[in-house]
Amino acid sequence: MSTNSDPRVPTYRHHKPTGQAVVTLAGRDIYLGKHGTAKSRKEYRRIVSEWLAQDRSPISTGQQLLVLDLIQAYWQYAKRYYVRNGQSTGELYPLKLALRPVKKLYGHLPAQDFGPLALKAVRQSLIDAGNCRTTINGAIGRVRRMFRWATAEELLPVSVYQALATVDGLRAGCSAAKEPKPILPVTQTTVDATLPLLQSVVADMVRFQQFTGCRPSDVCLVRPGDIDTSDSVWIYRPAVHKTQYLGRERIVFIGPKAQNVLRPYLLRAAGDYCFSPAESEQKRRTGRHAARVTPLKFGNRPGTNRRRRPKRAAGARYSAAAYRRAIARAVELANRDRLREAQLRGENPDHVQLVEHWAPNQLRHAAGTEIRRRFGLEAAQVALGHAHADVTEIYAERNISLARQVMQEVG
Repeated sequence: MSTNSDPRVPTYRHHKPTGQAVVTLAGRDIYLGKHGTAKSRKEYRRIVSEWLAQDRSPISTGQQLLVLDLIQAYWQYAKRYYVRNGQSTGELYPLKLALRPVKKLYGHLPAQDFGPLALKAVRQSLIDAGNCRTTINGAIGRVRRMFRWATAEELLPVSVYQALATVDGLRAGCSAAKEPKPILPVTQTTVDATLPLLQSVVADMVRFQQFTGCRPSDVCLVRPGDIDTSDSVWIYRPAVHKTQYLGRERIVFIGPKAQNVLRPYLLRAAGDYCFSPAESEQKRRTGRHAARVTPLKFGNRPGTNRRRRPKRAAGARYSAAAYRRAIARAVELANRDRLREAQLRGENPDHVQLVEHWAPNQLRHAAGTEIRRRFGLEAAQVALGHAHADVTEIYAERNISLARQVMQEVG
């Protein structure tokens, strides 16, 4: 019988072949002593309490915990932990990629035997797969974090994590791992070539980010209720932001140019997102219908050829990934048009100047570089919302035109 009214808690049971009390946690039977005794019931309460304290993860039972078991337990924990406002954060995907080679190479190894050499072997597999150095260091850090969690949950002795902590990260130029390509600011010429191929809503997202220098996630989350329009420069406080878990406040300053972009989108409920994929899709369909040549009495009428239950429907807001993909598609369309025009003119396609692929983060880089060039490092730090100036330096170090100007005068 159960000693707990919660139906989700495994019950105290009688194991008839041995006469012992038993409880099954995380797929493993734990024997508690002679069934029906006060001692076995006390042991049951202790074991279950520890299991609940560990968020229903496997507990140390004297049985050997395999690396595969540890990965499964940590993954369940991560899915509950890396959640913000009811949605999974962007940490889960890189975590899955980091744990994949661990599972493949050492899944059936006892977790206690996973040491520095095993971690280095995992790292080497990531190098062989062609990952860049910073990605590999991030993945190894996530593997170590899993073993640190296991130590805190008393699944493994602290010596296991301490041994793994001795493995240093890869340094630039000291390993076979390739170096990441620098993220340069996107040029205005590239943005101008992309904008005509974007849906109007996404194009306004690009303009808004250009003028404010905010993060892509900040653009996606703009709502009228989050904006203070009482002053000449508006203030936008995102409900969710990157450093929220550190207790920091995020403020985005909206000047006149960004205000002109945003103003038409403020005519909605305070809690509705300004930049909506559903609204963008509706505008796209309306535009296609307006450009229709076939008379309405022929062919499909608007809405008649849609699926009643599509697998994917346009949502209330863009994700940063969807925003990035929309820009990538526009760049591909721009390049396709350029190649087609060159073909019609009889030109060699290899000589066509294509639009460089770019991502929303490069708009932030461009804004940071321009703000620092005109107003200095401190101004860029405040405008971009950086807690430390060394982060702002990343956005300013690519200002090649300024370096040329300086050397023209002093060199």
